[in-house]
Amino acid sequence: MRLDGVDPFAGDAAARAAFRNRRIGFVFQEHHLLAGCTALDNVVLPALAAGRVPADVIARAGRLLERVGLADRMAHMPDELSGGERQRVAVARALVLGPRLVLADEPTGQLDSRSSAQVSDLLVELAAESGGMLVVVTHSADVARRVGHVRHLVDGRLEP
Repeated sequence: MRLDGVDPFAGDAAARAAFRNRRIGFVFQEHHLLAGCTALDNVVLPALAAGRVPADVIARAGRLLERVGLADRMAHMPDELSGGERQRVAVARALVLGPRLVLADEPTGQLDSRSSAQVSDLLVELAAESGGMLVVVTHSADVARRVGHVRHLVDGRLEP
């Protein structure tokens, strides 16, 4: 398996971690935002993991937060955001470095139907704009319909 011509399993632990940070975005069922950081700070965290946060990443983070409808909430702390808003911050964080692959594990599992639809649509739209691949694991038939190509996992086997 290769992503952008690179074997993601090659190299030492640090090289694999750097590859994951730069090329793969993750959206979890729980947003995993840092409570002591603003929405904007949470979005730029992947760049901070690489050692520094360049100005262009901060600008991209701001644009992503605008795209997910949080332009006026960038300076808010996670406990000042609704569940749907926190998950939209997590989506922006997953996309801030322009990953080629976005993995989303039940990204709408904790949300009401309206917020679920918004987050699903945003994931699909933003991943398509970046030219990356989106893989979503979900139990929601509505979310599955929104993402397009659907495969089912039955008894531990992926069906065609």
